[in-house]
Amino acid sequence: MKISTRGRYSLRMMIDLAQHRSDGYITLNDIAKRQDISKKYLEQITPFLTRSELIVSAKGQAGGYALAKEPSEITVKDILLSAEGSLAPVSCMESGTVKCERAAECMTLPIYQGLYKVVSEYLDSITLQSILDNAPESYEYYI
Repeated sequence: MKISTRGRYSLRMMIDLAQHRSDGYITLNDIAKRQDISKKYLEQITPFLTRSELIVSAKGQAGGYALAKEPSEITVKDILLSAEGSLAPVSCMESGTVKCERAAECMTLPIYQGLYKVVSEYLDSITLQSILDNAPESYEYYI
């Protein structure tokens, strides 16, 4: 499994929103400057995060984006699934169920299922809050 730029930037954006949560709605310009990501790229990420109900938006003078849930309720797995669509290590597992005519005799399938389970459980154990709690005091979190 390789995490794409969209996945990495989605995670950075979500961490930024968590860090600045007390500021209310945050503009993409502010996130772009702090994270050194183009605003245009962030505009491509926001629909995935909004559709997954991880962020909410507000229009107008005080508009921008904010977390839709508490940082303790949003996991890295949630964010990466939103951005990547799947965390499956092989294409035959992407839909959640194995769709392969050779699945019954596939000797490698248990390896990939085990890998998926370990990765999935690990990413599900990390919340935005735990990232913030483990960050050095006066440090902007960058990935």
